[in-house]
Amino acid sequence: MEKPRRHGVSHVLDNGMSVAEVEQRLAAAAASIDLWKFGWGTAYVDPSLGEKLDLLAAHQVLACTGGTLLEISWRQGVLDRFMDWAEAVGFPCVEVSCGSVEMSRADKDKIIEAAASRFLVLSEVGLKDPAPAPSAREWAADARADTEAGATWVLTEGRESGTVGLFDAEGRVRADIADAVVSAAGLRATLFEAPRKAQQAWLIRRYGANVNLGNIQPADALAVETLRLGLRSDTIETLSRCGEERAGVERS
Repeated sequence: MEKPRRHGVSHVLDNGMSVAEVEQRLAAAAASIDLWKFGWGTAYVDPSLGEKLDLLAAHQVLACTGGTLLEISWRQGVLDRFMDWAEAVGFPCVEVSCGSVEMSRADKDKIIEAAASRFLVLSEVGLKDPAPAPSAREWAADARADTEAGATWVLTEGRESGTVGLFDAEGRVRADIADAVVSAAGLRATLFEAPRKAQQAWLIRRYGANVNLGNIQPADALAVETLRLGLRSDTIETLSRCGEERAGVERS
């Protein structure tokens, strides 16, 4: 499928890369990258933010702020200033999360609604704290509420480690949660944070080549595309199906 995509997206995590590194990664794999998240609060302190945003726009890659930055802004009572800043510097997307700062359902709905009038919204469900773990039913309820409030994609918490939220401490996917979120939000609106190859392969085998995958390391973008196409041992048994799905071929 050609860009811009709204499903089958690959979402990468920038943890403080230089402009030169961003340029190199885009030169190698821009066609396989759809969303570029500036992790945590890095966007606010990155001296080369403007140059990066220009590069991403030129390659049809959507830039997104980290959810923690929005949470801190909301807690400090400066959410409107944050959104004004994000719009002014050129972010087309923002992430709305409540994984670090306690937030009511009503507050999150209001934030998503306000953000969706100005940006594409990636909303996150799940917690960074592994205990207590919300039930699959709670994940589904939050995912459904987020989409109803206006989120374009619902992110499943997995962090950059892939050991919390959607995953257990060993990095294994919690299938009941994955299925519950997909059932509630729909596959096209679900974006799984999945930083590890085994997690990415599991999700592709379960949901197909065009499952949305997030928190990918920029250096791994081409490797993830080969997983989608069945060109790696982890998904080789689905080679024909994956290739056709990724190309947008309809199957009877």
